[in-house]
This record gives sequence, C-alpha cells and structure tokens, in this order.
Amino acid sequence: MSEVTGGTTAERMEEWQKRREHILAQGGEKAIEKRHAKGQMSARERLEYFFDPGTFSEIGMWVRNRTTAFGLDKADIPAEGIVTGFGKVNGRDVVAGAEDFTSMMGTFGEYHGKKLSTAIDFAKDKGWPFVTLNDSAGARLQEGMDTLESYGWTFHSQIQASGIIPQISLLMGPCLGGQAYHPVMMDFVIQTRETGFMGIAGPAFVKTQTGEKISLEELSGWRSHAVKSGQTHIVAEDDKDCLDKCKELLSFFPSNNKERPPRIECSDDPEREIPEFDTLIPDEPTKPYNMYPLIKKVVDNGHFVEIFKDYAKSAICGFARMNGRPVGIVSNQPLVMAGVLDINACDKLARFIRFCDLFNIPLVSLTDCPAYMIGSQQDWNGILRHGAKLLYSWADASVPMIGIMIRKSFAGAHYGMLDKSIGADFIYAWPTARVTIVGADTAASIIFAREIRESENPKETQAARIKEFSEMYESPYQAAQRGYIDDIIWPHDTRKLINRSLDVLDKKWERDFFARPWRKYSNINL
Repeated sequence: MSEVTGGTTAERMEEWQKRREHILAQGGEKAIEKRHAKGQMSARERLEYFFDPGTFSEIGMWVRNRTTAFGLDKADIPAEGIVTGFGKVNGRDVVAGAEDFTSMMGTFGEYHGKKLSTAIDFAKDKGWPFVTLNDSAGARLQEGMDTLESYGWTFHSQIQASGIIPQISLLMGPCLGGQAYHPVMMDFVIQTRETGFMGIAGPAFVKTQTGEKISLEELSGWRSHAVKSGQTHIVAEDDKDCLDKCKELLSFFPSNNKERPPRIECSDDPEREIPEFDTLIPDEPTKPYNMYPLIKKVVDNGHFVEIFKDYAKSAICGFARMNGRPVGIVSNQPLVMAGVLDINACDKLARFIRFCDLFNIPLVSLTDCPAYMIGSQQDWNGILRHGAKLLYSWADASVPMIGIMIRKSFAGAHYGMLDKSIGADFIYAWPTARVTIVGADTAASIIFAREIRESENPKETQAARIKEFSEMYESPYQAAQRGYIDDIIWPHDTRKLINRSLDVLDKKWERDFFARPWRKYSNINL
C-alpha cells in the first residue's frame, strides 16, 4: 500500500483503517481457505483460540522488511509473517508469537526474526511465559545475511530467557532448516500429528546433498521426534488439541523462576489410603508390573500429564498435583526393559528434573530400577556421561525431593533415581523394596565364585549363598538402620506421606538456594 502523504483527519483515519484491515486479512481469504481445507487455523485464529477472549494485544503489527532485492520491494508480507503480542491464558499473562504461513509462507527474514526476538525479550523482562506457534517454510533466502543474523538474535534471546520464564514451542506446520533449532532449544515442544514437521533440512535438500530419498513425514514427522530423536515432548491431534495441551501444561508452571507454581483447590483427600498398593508388587522379583496405575492412584484425581510418552519408555516423567500442588513425577516402568536406565532414559529424566528445579516444582521419584544399562553399545555411546546427567540434576536441585523405593534400587541407578546422599529430603521404602549395591544373584556369583565352583553341589551352594546375601543386604532394613531410608512404610500410606512431606518442605527452595556457594552453574556432562 502507498505511503500516507497528507489529507484531513478523517482521510488519515480512513487510511489507518484500510491498512489495518489489510494486515489483519493476512494472506487473503483464498490462502486462509486453503488452511481450513487442511484442518488448520490461520495464525490469528490460533491466537484468538489460545488467549482468553478480548485479552490479546498485538505488538509490531506494522513492521515490514526493508529488503528490496529479488522482488521483495513489491512483496506484500503482512506483519512480516509473524503475529506477536501478549494476553491472558486462563487468567494469567502469556506472550506469544504465531507464524503466518499465508504471508509469504511465514518465511523467516530479518524483521520476522527481530519481532520474534523482541517478543521473547519482552516476555523475559515481564516475567511471563513465552509460547511460539511454528508454521514456516524456512529462511527467507532473498534477504541473505540479514536473515542469517536474525537467527542469532532469536537464539540469543531465548537462551537468555531460559530458566527465567517457561518457553513452549508448538509445531503446527513446517519448521525446517536453521529455524528448527528454535523449538528444540525451548523447554517443551508439542507437535501436531498430521501437520507439524521439524528438521535440520527438508527432503529435497537431503536428496541433493546426500542422495537419500525420504518423505517429509518420515524425515520430520511426529514419529521422527516423539519416538526416535526425543525432541518432541507431546503429540497433539490437531491445532485445537495442540493449543489445549499447551494451556494445560502452562497451568502447572509459575510465570517465572521467582514465583511458586500455582496451587489449586483439591477435592482429593491428601490423606487418602490406597489399599491396592499393598498387593501390587509380584512375589517374583523379576516379574514386571505396570507403573502407570500406581502413578495415577497416588496423584490428585488420577490426573497425570506425561512428557515424552513415546520416547525412552523404560522411564516415565510428567506433571501432576499432590493436594493441589504441581509436582514433577519421575519413575521407572518395569514393563519396559525392567525399568532400566539407558542413555535415552537418562537424557529424558535429567532434562525434566532440571526444568522442575528451575521453576520451583517439587519432585517425587518412584523407583524400581535394577541398573544403568550395560554392554558395549551403551559404553561406547557414553552411558557413563549420560548417566552422570541424572546425578548432576538431582545434586544441583534445590526443590523438595521425595523418593519412594517400590522394589529394586541397585548400583548406580540407586543414585540416578534419587537417594539421600545425592540430595533427597525424604526417602521412603515399601517392605517390597530391594536396596543394595547389586542383586543377590550377581553378588553371590562374584563373592562366592570359587566356593560355588569347588563345592560338591554347585547349584545348592549357589542358591544358599544367594539367599544369605539377599536376606542380609537386599532388604530395605539395613539401609533404614543406617539412616539412608527415613521410614519403611505400608504401601497404602504412600500418598499420605508424600503430602505430609511436601507440607514440611513447603519453603525449602526459597531458603536453601541462596545458602549454597556461589558459582555460575555446574559443568554438567553435556
């Protein structure tokens, strides 16, 4: 549209109205109809659905690119292909940036990046969560170095905001190339099942550079990241489901790292007993059982929002409430690889623990873990380095930490799943817990190897020694005698004791964090 050159007040107001309506129309009716035909909303429709009615205020509506090369002087890119602003989500302040695919395919240029970076800085300075709605064809190549530099502004802003405000990325369309670093550097990624794509390069570029032929779905779809790469935390069915899941996730978080997470009224008795727990654990120590029913019975009203549901499934993590308080739940899953901690499970849990600590969310660990995964492939791929991430995460944390030893807590996994010496405030064990350096069968085969080998009846001697070691060291009583376990409890009292412990630890993070020696941060084994 032409520049304003003069005119009466009425003419200027009419010009303002036309310009504003043009920007609000985004890429036009036909472009928006194409979105609807694919089951997608436009950028502005998404923001309208996400924010409480009438609360969204836009920032930077009038921004436009300054490049004139390769036809951009004639290009019409309303709002620079990204709508940014702030408003209320369930009554709480949130800042958001929604890429507009109908405006030059939402390509990421200099001022597109400047708007995004500015919105993140604004959110950080206000202490409000930031949400980005990704839907872009990628870099605006016509702007050359200006586009490249704008990525740096964005990355710098979100890294500076990391740990200060919660950041959530919604993959609602394509997000390819250098731009794909933006979502994975945020705290959580929610990807729509049919329309969300993320990758360092698209199929055409991959074919040109490597010769590999692969579809966009296979290369960059939800299975690639929710199941294989561990970069998508939650999968959504469509736009509305994605936005609803984001709202639900935000409800567990404080607005920033100086606040407590929001506590709500609880209709579930915090002292509720759970009789089913008394018979939950199989008599055979190697027989698996499902940890999900235990988690859902112990938390408020069975409400558990899982993170990384489809990735590293031998471990479980997610958000729930205990007597109205948000808590992070960390657990093993005995149904998958006996609940062992492999490289991916360690990465999954360590990042989750650190997020909870950054935003003052108490942690509850439910342990049934035989070990860190062993073997050449795990060793060669760095299980020690990845396993150490869990140790750093627990030891660095200043939030309340409560551990329940359900069954196995062996070797290094004893610390990887939380114990007193690594930083737990309270450790409780069920009578079914088996807590020791290694399992009795392994210990006996090493300690008594010669005796077993040279005995008249090796199998009988081995069985006797295993029984002896198990009775002496595998039960939770020795650990309790040494003070490493605070109490051995009836399983049905688990919810009651977690809630009582959280009451006692209510202001722990406010007191303990500032009593620690000063340092920038721990040098975690990244």
